[in-house]
Amino acid sequence: MRRTQPTLKPISSQLMHQPGIEPGSVPWQGLKESEGERTKPLQEMAIPVTRMMVPHARPSLRLSHPNLPNPSRVNFLCRCAPSELQPLRAELSLSVGIHAIPHPDKVEKGGEDAFFVSSYRGGVMAVADGVSGWAEQDVDPSLFSKELMANASRLVDDEEVRYDPGFLIDKAHTATTSRGSATIILAMLEEVGILKIGNVGDCGLKLLRQGQIIFATTPQEHYFDCPYQLSSEGSAQTFLDASFSIVEVQKGDVIVMGSDGLFDNVFDHEIVSIVTKHTDVAESSRLLAEVASSHSRDTEFESPYALEARAKGFDVPLWKKVLGKKITGGKLDDVTVIVAKVVSS
Repeated sequence: MRRTQPTLKPISSQLMHQPGIEPGSVPWQGLKESEGERTKPLQEMAIPVTRMMVPHARPSLRLSHPNLPNPSRVNFLCRCAPSELQPLRAELSLSVGIHAIPHPDKVEKGGEDAFFVSSYRGGVMAVADGVSGWAEQDVDPSLFSKELMANASRLVDDEEVRYDPGFLIDKAHTATTSRGSATIILAMLEEVGILKIGNVGDCGLKLLRQGQIIFATTPQEHYFDCPYQLSSEGSAQTFLDASFSIVEVQKGDVIVMGSDGLFDNVFDHEIVSIVTKHTDVAESSRLLAEVASSHSRDTEFESPYALEARAKGFDVPLWKKVLGKKITGGKLDDVTVIVAKVVSS
């Protein structure tokens, strides 16, 4: 369970006073010792898509989602404003697939991740991950992330946003009144092939071209398992603390975006393999989410999360190390995956 910034506590102090790391204990929810018992089977739950409809538009973005009829064929509309650069190449947009699987203990409320996809301009995508530590204060962590995404969806075409991820993050955050905090990643595609990315925390984005990852965002953390986060508390981060990137994309590129539930449990080579073998974005997003969910429940899996934990000094007690034991397993979490292919409009 990730920590909220208002209640920062050294993780090492929690571990040092325990004879061992128990399944489900903070911060090791879902991260087990190698001999630990497995968690209960996971149920899947489809999450509705928030989308923008813009008048006087033409087809551009194709969105695939389990809730939509015949998802691989659903067409949405977007307004394509003429570029000041007058590009010689065709305008670009996104074909998008989405799949979300909640934490097994949070299925009833749909998890604490939220997202939205808009067909405005070249296409806009965002994921927010509610920080689960707020539950310790009897606050539903999902409320902040869901309101944040609803505000971002509503404001995406606001003139003051100027199609800039920083301004959109700022205005959406300012408009959010729920108590809590969330990490966020947001990407906006210019029709001329420029992808603008804003990131606060440990949601992530990877850009693949011809079977290779050519760009990836870097997580922002105060310390292990305590990411940067937008919050209702004044002492937390704002859009000024975000990491911003501008990347040139081309037709055929694939963007993989998701909450940390994806990247804590799935290695880069697995992402590349799935996206390369399954060119349908709906199929690849589903498979990535299912692999992440499966790994998160596997107590023997050497996950990216377990490797990072050990690298940063968090492991079983010394006497267990002598016996050859170590921290292994995935990290139980909500998993949200967006896969988008760059296509000609």
